[in-house]
Amino acid sequence: MNKFILSSILLFALLFTACNDDEAEDHMHSDETEYSISINSPSTDDKKVNDDIHIHTVFESGTSATIHHVNIRVYNVDTNEEIYNAPADAHVHEESGMYEIHDDISLTNANGVEGHTDWILEAKAWAHEDGIGEVVESIQFHVHPE
Repeated sequence: MNKFILSSILLFALLFTACNDDEAEDHMHSDETEYSISINSPSTDDKKVNDDIHIHTVFESGTSATIHHVNIRVYNVDTNEEIYNAPADAHVHEESGMYEIHDDISLTNANGVEGHTDWILEAKAWAHEDGIGEVVESIQFHVHPE
């Protein structure tokens, strides 16, 4: 009987300490992270070829947890051709719970932008593992000839 009790206590202690700190942190980020995305710029207003647009997007964690991954891409609705994809490394690991991207792009023919086309700016955030806690926000705008 004593061996059974001792074995049970040992098993319980082993299970209780099975996750190390890194595993516990990953579980917290995977299960408890609530991201929100605000696309402050550009607007959905129509643009013209050769316009410069400013990208300002804010990624936030509602639980003040680490923001692990972010991505912004701008692509043609019809062809899926990208003219913007950033940051170069999506794993930003921002521990403050907020991450902002400010950048400028030109809507030029050299970039593949032609008049009478529709474009989407898509902003995405996700936790430590792909697909976990993923949030996607997007806006669409039309580009007219110059």
